[in-house]
Amino acid sequence: MESEFSKAAGMPPAALILFKDRDLCVAVKPAGATSEDDGDQGMPALIARALSTKAGEVRPVHRLDRETGGVMVYALSAFGASGLSKSVREGRLEKRYLAAVTGSVGTEEGLWRDLLYHDPARNRSYAVKRMRRGVREAALRFRTAGAFDAGDRWPAGEILDIRLMTGRTHQIRVQCASRGHPLIGDRRYGSSASVPMALWCLEISFPHPRSGRMATFSCLPGEGTFLAMMLDKTGIKPDGSFPAPTGGGAP
Repeated sequence: MESEFSKAAGMPPAALILFKDRDLCVAVKPAGATSEDDGDQGMPALIARALSTKAGEVRPVHRLDRETGGVMVYALSAFGASGLSKSVREGRLEKRYLAAVTGSVGTEEGLWRDLLYHDPARNRSYAVKRMRRGVREAALRFRTAGAFDAGDRWPAGEILDIRLMTGRTHQIRVQCASRGHPLIGDRRYGSSASVPMALWCLEISFPHPRSGRMATFSCLPGEGTFLAMMLDKTGIKPDGSFPAPTGGGAP
């Protein structure tokens, strides 16, 4: 049966642009769009359509899973691509996520460290016990932002406010699932809920390639999505804890 949230995962005709200058563009990726070039299905094409430019001029420097929506930055010049890529390598591009997980993690805040192995043939990651070829360390910090009861159709759970310390493939999804708290809607890693995966990149921060000043941009999940509805159930509003759904500090 089609979920009442199915339409929330569809792609709009253009990306929501939060900021643009000659070197970069900050945009909101809808769940279901690919981060990299994928014809009309990819973010470069969506951004190009919004900016009335060519998709080849929009250069990815980081990625989100197809199922994950939220804030991303793209380079619009060679200078911007070089500077942003350097920030990614040095860990200076910081990302903050909202996730709706199954059950209660049992603590208000914490640090999770794991060893993750990614199987590229299956496009699936696993938490493992020892370091070996292909295994990388993964770490994130979280706080619980509120509990919710989604009713009889979906399991109860909690909203986690997550800050990544490393950027591994499917990292948040695996670190939550390996502890028995899969993301709501993440059927690849154990959820049975028939809704789009409840993971959203809420905020990114990075030094602007030209000025060096830190810039922060944020956007909340759109109305009508499962994650937005669960945020409402917790009583969380876009106040001091969660930034308002507009672009942040421009460089």
